[in-house]
Parts: sequence; structure tokens; C-alpha cells
Amino acid sequence: MNSVSPSAVQYVGGALQEELLESQRTGSPARRLAGGPEAVTEPDEVDKLKAKLMSAWNNVKYGWSVKSKTFFNKTSPITVLGQSYLLNTEDEVERFHGAFVSRLWLTYRREFPQLEGSSLTTDCGWGCMLRSGQMLLAQGLLVHLMPRDWVWPDAQQLEDVDFEVFRPRSPVRAGGVPIPSFGSPRGSGAPPKSLTGQQVPAGGVQRKRPGSARDRQAELHHRQLVSWFGDHPPAPFGVHLLVELGKSSGKRAGDWYGPSVVAHILRKAVCKTTEVNNLAVYVAQDCTVYKEDVLQLCEPSPSRDKGPQISSNGPQISSNGPQISSNGPQISSNGPQISTICPDTTWKSVIILVPVRLGGEALNPAYIECVKRILKLECCIGIIGGKPKHSLYFVGFQDDQLLYLDPHYCQSVVDVTQADFSLESFHCSSPRKMPFSRMDPSCTIGFYAKNQKDFESLCSAVSEALSSSTEKYPIFTFMEGQGQDYGLEGQSPAGPTHILPPGRLSSRSSSTRASTDDFVFL
Repeated sequence: MNSVSPSAVQYVGGALQEELLESQRTGSPARRLAGGPEAVTEPDEVDKLKAKLMSAWNNVKYGWSVKSKTFFNKTSPITVLGQSYLLNTEDEVERFHGAFVSRLWLTYRREFPQLEGSSLTTDCGWGCMLRSGQMLLAQGLLVHLMPRDWVWPDAQQLEDVDFEVFRPRSPVRAGGVPIPSFGSPRGSGAPPKSLTGQQVPAGGVQRKRPGSARDRQAELHHRQLVSWFGDHPPAPFGVHLLVELGKSSGKRAGDWYGPSVVAHILRKAVCKTTEVNNLAVYVAQDCTVYKEDVLQLCEPSPSRDKGPQISSNGPQISSNGPQISSNGPQISSNGPQISTICPDTTWKSVIILVPVRLGGEALNPAYIECVKRILKLECCIGIIGGKPKHSLYFVGFQDDQLLYLDPHYCQSVVDVTQADFSLESFHCSSPRKMPFSRMDPSCTIGFYAKNQKDFESLCSAVSEALSSSTEKYPIFTFMEGQGQDYGLEGQSPAGPTHILPPGRLSSRSSSTRASTDDFVFL
């Protein structure tokens, strides 16, 4: 998604934007009428006008797009979250398309319920890292709950695809067959058109519906998983809860969040929810994964085995089908019976998040090959980072360019409490690429292990990938024992531990980039 540059379309100046955002965030007027300290504040109507003006500016900045195509080389493999695709046949192009579209795409939303402690009803302009974090967590939940080869049944029906496959210096494929080209009539990043079950997309192919019991299970998980990220306060991984959990890290609605802070927010969100009790999140400390800490985190605890939960074994579907209440997909006596028995009672599945910094003010080129090797691993669930003050969710690469999902597209809120809410705006059919050289060095890398054996394999595979770096120091390391054995106190609710004393961190000049504050310099 390439949003319109604010320098190209500026209906509201930067200073006014900051004033309006502060006014919305605090819920108080940005100005007072003349007359001294005791003056009466401006009427609420003015605040409402400011909110509408801010919303209009965000719609211009994040709701418009520049039409462009992403080009992929058919002679070089594309890596997407551990899977490789060589786009030299139409079947392989469709396989890549299905895999990419099946990832959850979580973007800016507008007109959702007001965030507590502010008058904000949108996260446009400040919530991109939270949205990227949601996508990272969503991918972890997908591999946790879905079959490894799951593809959204409607993925191939979304024909608004903005990419083209080409062979360098060759306009056609061998044998004179034209190279597959998928063009979109709309701008890049625009969500696909909504189609009901009765509508037939272009080409006369009706939308696929889950047929087998296995497909119905996956579709139930898919819809419920999306509802967990809904933009309303009860959602266990929605922006409302993430903002609330961010307060313990000194963040509030309207602030910009770094990838390290978001990692800890996601950990607390998973720990808080009762929806998926057989999943834990571990956040590395000082670029180190302490194996014993992970083992202790994943050991079963009777106090945590409470309430209904979805296990990685999948729900048991009854003949009456899924029942969805006003709070989203729910468990009912007449609906899907959610199993509380995990297939492996000696281990909780784990998502491992590793906040790192791949250089100083710019990406160290020595780490590029290492990042590629990490993205080739099946245990990798992606990287949240992006460009300075512009968060992206990286899912793969081709040659020297990263493949990503961009949250910078403002869409209307979707009521996920409805029984058959639309899923189309939660999937993106337009892959985007950017050079590794533009990647901000501040990022968080995600991994997933279903059981203890997978965790041991993860440690071995990731350690081997890390050894590919030509730098003296690896991006991060695995250590035996616990963090407390090395003078660390474990997972801090307020954020990561720093090597530098807190006083030195807080005494940095205000000119230092904010994105560096969450990371350790070696």
C-alpha cells in the first residue's frame, strides 16, 4: 500500500494535526477562549468539529492510494514464512497468491468505540505498530490453530491482485506463453470488493464454501480468530485492550509504539485472555532467549487450566453448526464444542518474540543474509519493524527486497459481533516489496513452537541461521539456564531490561530517534 504523501495532499498542516491529535487524545479542547486562566473552555461542538477535521485528514492521508504494481522475478524464488515459491508456472503463481492472501491483514480503522481516556475513535497516524503486532500475533495463532497447509477458501476468488511476474529481458515465458499478469482496477492496498455467498465473481466462478468437516473446522477457527482482533473493548487482542495494556509501559492512545514495547503488550494480552490457555508468549531479554525460562513458562500449570479454550487440536464441530452471539463466536450447548484437552499435556505451545536492533541509525548490511535465513525457517512467523515511524509486517523476501503487509490503510470498522461479518477487509491481495536497505534496524522477530520437540528444533535451526552473519556479535543468542542466573529478574511488565542504566537512557538528547529507546546497543 502506497498512501498519498502528506506533502502531496495537505488539507491540514502538521502543526494543526498535532494539536488536533492531542485534543482528541486527552479529551479536552486544545485551546481556551481569551480571558485568562479562568476562561471558559470552547464548547463541545468545536471539539467535535476538530475531530471531524482530523478524521477527514486521516482519510485523505491513509484512505487514498497511488496505483502501482509490484513486479516479481520468475527466475528467483520467493520466500514467505518458511515456504518457497518459484513463479515460473501459473499453478505456482496461484499457490503463492493463496498463501499471501491467507495471512491476516490488520490495518487502521475508523469509527470504532472511543478509546478509554481519550476521544479517539481511530488509530490512524499512530497505531501502525500495534496493527503490525496484531498481524504477527495473528500469524502465530494461525499456525497454532490451523492446519499447516491451510489456505483461505476465498483467496483465489479475490482477483484484484496488484502484481506481475516477469523474466528479466524476456517478455514471454518459454514456448511463447504470456507471463501471468494480475492487475487491479483500484489503487494498491485497497481491500477487495465484498461478495456475498450468492454473488458470482468475474469469470463466472462462484465463491468456495467449506465442504469437508476439516474445512468447516478451519473456517470456524478463521472467523473466530478474526473476531479476537475486533475493534471493540471486549476483543482479547483488539486495539482497545492493547492500548490499555500499554499504559503500564508509559504509553497512551495517540502515542507511537516501538516494536519492543508492542512485544511486551502482546505477551500480556495472551497471558490475560482465557480464549487460548494452551499458548504462552515469551519475550527475549537483552537479545537473549533463556531456554530454562521458556521451559518453565510452557510447563502446564493447574491454575491456568480454566474455562473453555481452543486447543491446537481444533474444535469439535457439532451437527448444529457454529453459534455466534453478540459478542462474536461463542461456545454454546448447540454450537461448536471446543475441546479443553490439549494433545500434549506436558507442554504449552509458545510464541517467542525477540526485540533486536540490526545496526545503529541504519540497517547493518552484514545482517541481511541472516534475516533472509530466519525468514526461510518454518518456525518464523514474521518480523515487525518497517521504516522510521512507518511500521510494516515483513513476511518474506525475493532477492534483495522484503515482502510485507502494510497497516497504513484506513478502513471502516467491521462489526465482528455479527453472525456473518465480512472477512474481505482482513485479507490483502496486493503484495508489496521494499529494499532491505530501507529497513529500520529496530524490529521484533517472531517464532512459534507447538511442543517441546519443536522448541528444541527451533533453537538449533535459528542458531544455525544466526551463525550466517559476518558480524562478530550475532543478532541474538540462546542461553542455557534462566535470566535470573545472569542477574536478570525475568519478564518485566513495563518492558525490556536495558544494559545501560535507566538514568543514562532517560538523559539522552531529545534529538535521538525515539525508535532507539527500546533497544540494547552492544
